[in-house]
Amino acid sequence: MGDDFTPHREHLLRVAYRMLGSLADAEDAVQETWLRWQRADRSDIVDPRAWLTRVVGRICLDVLRSARVTREAYVGPWLPEPLVERLPADASALSAGADPADVAVLDDSVRIALLHLLERLTPEQRVAFVLHDVFGIPFDGIASTLGTKVETARQLASRARRLLHDSAPSPLAPLPEQRATVEAFLEACQGGDLTRLTALLAPDVEFHSDGGGRVRAALHPIVGAEKVVRFLLGILQKGGARVVPEPALVNGQYGIVFRFRPGDPNEGEVMGVGVPDVTPEGLITRFSYVANPEKLHSVPAVDGRSEVS
Repeated sequence: MGDDFTPHREHLLRVAYRMLGSLADAEDAVQETWLRWQRADRSDIVDPRAWLTRVVGRICLDVLRSARVTREAYVGPWLPEPLVERLPADASALSAGADPADVAVLDDSVRIALLHLLERLTPEQRVAFVLHDVFGIPFDGIASTLGTKVETARQLASRARRLLHDSAPSPLAPLPEQRATVEAFLEACQGGDLTRLTALLAPDVEFHSDGGGRVRAALHPIVGAEKVVRFLLGILQKGGARVVPEPALVNGQYGIVFRFRPGDPNEGEVMGVGVPDVTPEGLITRFSYVANPEKLHSVPAVDGRSEVS
């Protein structure tokens, strides 16, 4: 893309993914930003990163506005495309006594639960919130991106903040504690241990699954430990023998990639990606499951890494 653009590419990809929740759409937005950069009069650009951020923000705003109609017609819950990374090569990095600084963790702004929550905002509110609260862009730059006044940009971010505050996702446990709970969860699922499964779930746990009308998934969120357990066991009884769970970092959390076993007709393909939200008390308060094949193309092998961090 050229040496003068490359240093900003990762930053722009981070911005676009948090706005759009889709790695493919984010990459398209960055590519369009590069094209506009090539056509721009560089002599008028004092701060290239600020200029590029405003441009990618405007492109994402247009995408969000056009995507609203599509997502309103989406079959079942819409969840963002998962960002899957390998776990640390050194298994001790996830041990109970590990130094948190030794464990690579993505910031909270990329959590599946938060990106899902951002869908409740208007496109303008989402752009204002992401640019200001996540990336610290001044409101005059946000106003330029939105084509509005500074005070209006400030109000949009404030309204978004209030809307998100009331439904903010529960705090997460550190990765070692997440690992312990998720491994216990998988063992209970594979053993069909109803009592143990229920004990690992918060009473008001929510299960969100995204099949996009392409594969079997719950069309509405499932709420309550007993209902979630029955649904999970039903899925495992029908297809669990065909897949093997692989631990991975998913949007910075300890998650699970469900891949078809060797010998299966779909061997090596990803059936779905699960992201349990584990609280400091060791309970799962939410389970996000992305099964729409269109959102699984970028899932790497366990030794691969995604592009966004």
